[in-house]
Amino acid sequence: MSSVYWILHQTSHNGNVGSAARALKTMGFSELVLVNPKDPHAVQSLDAIALASGAENVLQSTVLVNDLSTACQNLPIVFGLTARDREFGPPSITLKEACQIAVEALANGQSVGYLFGTERTGLENEDLQHCSHRVWIDANPAYSSLNLSQAVMICAYELRQTQIQSGLTNATLLNSSERSCEKATIGAVNAALDHLKEGLEAIEFLDPKHPKKLMERLRAMFDRAQLEKEEIDLIRGIAKQMLNQNQKK
Repeated sequence: MSSVYWILHQTSHNGNVGSAARALKTMGFSELVLVNPKDPHAVQSLDAIALASGAENVLQSTVLVNDLSTACQNLPIVFGLTARDREFGPPSITLKEACQIAVEALANGQSVGYLFGTERTGLENEDLQHCSHRVWIDANPAYSSLNLSQAVMICAYELRQTQIQSGLTNATLLNSSERSCEKATIGAVNAALDHLKEGLEAIEFLDPKHPKKLMERLRAMFDRAQLEKEEIDLIRGIAKQMLNQNQKK
């Protein structure tokens, strides 16, 4: 069953966890994931329970993981919420565009994730390696800083509205014959990039001492392409052949 995963990375304040749980339940969502929170017992804290205000069931079902790779690797689409522009990284889209993509993915039986960074610094460049898109919330350009749980609420509301307008909900899935090609997961894309890097080094196209941001550019290209599973298999086959040819020299 397709789901929407709301992923909070390295949260510092337990109250934000409870407030996020309340926001999700209010908008009809429940899959909350905490990645390496400052307090490993955040969901049991008094602050979280108090601010959840009736959404204790969301707190109790919250999944805790140690790193972003674990949280995102099986998802084909992960939206990284950030107000900062980056030189490299996945393509940048608006929240409305992200929600439309999410609804279409859910209708095709795919799961999606919304990733939120730390309260103090947001998402770092390395965090975005686990995202398929960068998403920004249209806010006051002179002061675009949002509280973590506020950002979760805005995204959950926008997604719910998009679902309603599209006539689709999480329970409305297309028949398998109508589903589109299977998108590659974040974990598969990252593994293919690692494999390709090995192959490029083997044929001396990539100098590991002077990489010149080659892999960052390839990652950006992969992100824009929104690769499918079969395309990832093709790239890994090419990388394997590079390594095999190098071994025969």
